[in-house]
Amino acid sequence: MKSYKDLDVYKIGLELFYIVHPSSLKLPKYELYELGSQIRRSSDSVVSNIVEGYGRRRYKADFIKFLVYSHSSCLETIAHLEKISKLHPNVFESIEDLIYNYEGLGGKLFNFIKYVEEN
Repeated sequence: MKSYKDLDVYKIGLELFYIVHPSSLKLPKYELYELGSQIRRSSDSVVSNIVEGYGRRRYKADFIKFLVYSHSSCLETIAHLEKISKLHPNVFESIEDLIYNYEGLGGKLFNFIKYVEEN
């Protein structure tokens, strides 16, 4: 690994962020700074915590801590997507696929955390 950019979890998280962010701006105005802001922040946090953890990888415990934060933000994003799917079903295109992809990312993050713990 030469860079955090080489990590699959980073690449997937960033790709999903680029889908979530503009889609969240299509929420009704009264949701833009409530649920919209929350999902933008949580989806960004998935990626940002991977980057920050990678920057601290010299200290294994710090790296793991930030990967756990990333995993938690991934779960939070899924929860926001589930709320949006019920409250505003037409805002996100194929929201079920997005949830599925975030669930897959969560599994990859979980496995990566285990890998870092063991190596």
